[in-house]
Amino acid sequence: MKTAHDLVAAAKARIAEIPVAEAEQAILDADVLLDVREADEYAAGHLSGAIHASRGLLEFKLSASPELSSRDLRIVLYCKTSGRAALAACALHDMGYLQVKSIAGGFDAWVAAGKPVVKPSLPAFE
Repeated sequence: MKTAHDLVAAAKARIAEIPVAEAEQAILDADVLLDVREADEYAAGHLSGAIHASRGLLEFKLSASPELSSRDLRIVLYCKTSGRAALAACALHDMGYLQVKSIAGGFDAWVAAGKPVVKPSLPAFE
């Protein structure tokens, strides 16, 4: 029986994973930046310009969004540490998307590298 770790390892062997050092340029070159973490993770902080599409609903959201239907879209995606993003990248490849990249190490690696993060601002009650 395969474990989640086995599935992620197999997915990473099939996808294009880019290091954080190359991620900023890849994001600039991309048509879409997808955050495949859960809604609460996204709300706590995310990469600027990222669209939230949790891993569990990714295929459904893309299928229901005509603006995301072109299989030639350049897509960069990430999750917390890169496991869900690897599985998501495989799913996108299986859907026919041709240019999908995942950020190695995910959001945690991005933050560890000192890269900028968008965080919600709380209202000031003065």
